[in-house]
Amino acid sequence: MPPHPLPASRHRAPGISHAKSARANSGIARRRATQFVPAKKAKSAFFRSFLLTFFLSLPACQYAQTAAELQHHSAKNSNTSDPWPRQAVRGSHAMVATDEVLGSQAGVTILKQGGNAVDAAVAVAFALAVVEPAAGNLGGGGFMLVRLVDGKTNFFDYREVAPAKATRDMYIQDGKLIPDASTLGYHSVAVPGTVAGLELALKTHGTMKLAQVMAPAIRLAKDGFPITEKLVREFDEEKSGLEKSSASKRIFLTNSQNQNQVYKVGDIFRQPELAATLERIAKNGTADFYRGETARMLVADMQKNGGIITAEDLANYRPKIREVLRAEYQIEGHRWDVLTSPPPSSGGVAIIEALNILRQTQLKGWDDLQSVRMVLETMRRVFADRAAYLADPDYSSVPVAGLISDCYGKELFATIDPQHASSSKEIKAGTPHVCGISAGQSTAPNTVVSLGEGPHTTHFSVVDAAGNAVASTYTLNDSYGSHATSSAGFLLNDEMDDFTTQPGVPNALFGLIQSDANAIAPGHRPLSSMTPTMLLRDGKLSFVTGSPGGPTIISATLLSVINWMRLGMDAQAAINAPRFHHQWLPDEVVMEKEFSPEFEKALNANGYATKRKGHIGLVNAIGIDAQNGDRLGAADPRDQGSAIGY
Repeated sequence: MPPHPLPASRHRAPGISHAKSARANSGIARRRATQFVPAKKAKSAFFRSFLLTFFLSLPACQYAQTAAELQHHSAKNSNTSDPWPRQAVRGSHAMVATDEVLGSQAGVTILKQGGNAVDAAVAVAFALAVVEPAAGNLGGGGFMLVRLVDGKTNFFDYREVAPAKATRDMYIQDGKLIPDASTLGYHSVAVPGTVAGLELALKTHGTMKLAQVMAPAIRLAKDGFPITEKLVREFDEEKSGLEKSSASKRIFLTNSQNQNQVYKVGDIFRQPELAATLERIAKNGTADFYRGETARMLVADMQKNGGIITAEDLANYRPKIREVLRAEYQIEGHRWDVLTSPPPSSGGVAIIEALNILRQTQLKGWDDLQSVRMVLETMRRVFADRAAYLADPDYSSVPVAGLISDCYGKELFATIDPQHASSSKEIKAGTPHVCGISAGQSTAPNTVVSLGEGPHTTHFSVVDAAGNAVASTYTLNDSYGSHATSSAGFLLNDEMDDFTTQPGVPNALFGLIQSDANAIAPGHRPLSSMTPTMLLRDGKLSFVTGSPGGPTIISATLLSVINWMRLGMDAQAAINAPRFHHQWLPDEVVMEKEFSPEFEKALNANGYATKRKGHIGLVNAIGIDAQNGDRLGAADPRDQGSAIGY
């Protein structure tokens, strides 16, 4: 294996100079150490004072925020020109990295109360269900990767499943796909798995009771929290969909405390129905959500609004514990272990397959054209295989061992022309096989399947003082899911669109031709791209990562792994570094605006069609300082991520 230069000290991201002008306009204030850097301009002195008074009036055990943190929270969405952070948040004991400051704070609260990483992760998940309605959820599903300090690992699969009344052609009429049928309203909802999955993880590895870890979420829902500019913008952007549900319209588009006007920045957002539901779950666990009062409310909603989920669907839902997917690499005298997501995630298989292809080449950074080209060609081949072979492992034969074998990676590497771009018309799925066994078509490839998840999934990472770690990604699918809110106060997913809604026809969210392998069938889990991942260095925890972003989940997570493991970037540089994506079809490179026009022209000259995008993924990661064990919280500044540690 060719050497991979690994600098003695981790460095700033290559290509970072391309980003200066874009970052100057990002308007994102960031934290230093265990506090936040106050934004340069707050909305007003009154607003800052109001927020300080509001949060400091809450019990200290629930919110231990400093004045600097609160000032930051009040102003982080104002029109500032603060640059992205250059260093990760450093904590000697524990760290939480999420999309939302209040979500991170909930996790830290539980850690300081003596909880472990799993306790904190469950607290974060419930808190995000309150403060991040676009993606945080009770009415969706996801994955949680857990590694304990003793080396024990588990992968919790609480992906949604199709209801018993679901049929293959349920979204087709007169041979055509019914517009919005699989993405809006109660008919697009799959059986939620989040509550069952979180309880299972807590019972398996946690140390606290459900009521303890849910306390921060209950308080946020009951007492409310200040509306940010981000939420106001989302409510406006999603208005057309939210208006179609009377509950959504009342909760998200109407401020009942202010003459029924729309929400403004600084208004307090209270969710009493959601608070009551959380209190029932805290008291009775999954029994309430799947068989109790909340279940009865949800079924009544379904019957009233054309949904197909029944009481039996809810009562029969079961999360699963699956074996973690693993791979090992030797780099610069260190053994690196990759722990990642098995099917029904396609992401873990894709990442290991990509790393195996890239074993054969030296990578210099993302300001180096050849390095970017090699990763693009790798992505092209990995996504071709993903489209052909990945599906729900409970119902399909997925050739995982062949896809992640080192010899297969070498064969795919040999198909890459180092001087010219490949064409996706010519690149097809390969023939994966285990080393030592000749290649044979033991599993017939499918046609292209849906890539899964809308761009508004959310990922969070937790590492506690003992060294236990959690990487968790969960979703409602599209932003605000189906846009339908149950009478129990929580948004519902539109995960049915992640199935093959019509073989041979593009799916609604990502426009990819699909196959029978991912067809709608009762009890099936739709294929997913969510990829919570961890890296071990010489047997010790080194990096915890993952991302939202539909098919770009795989690219964003892969790049964060390469940045840390292969390029030796420090934690924040690994997250700040410019990102790019190729998913085989369509045959184009999606690249962030951080890349210079000159770099894009160079790619074009090499035969690549390019497309610009504001950002790719939202990676909230935690690195471990190999010298002293400090936790390095690197939240993604692309959407005001929050890392808090101590």
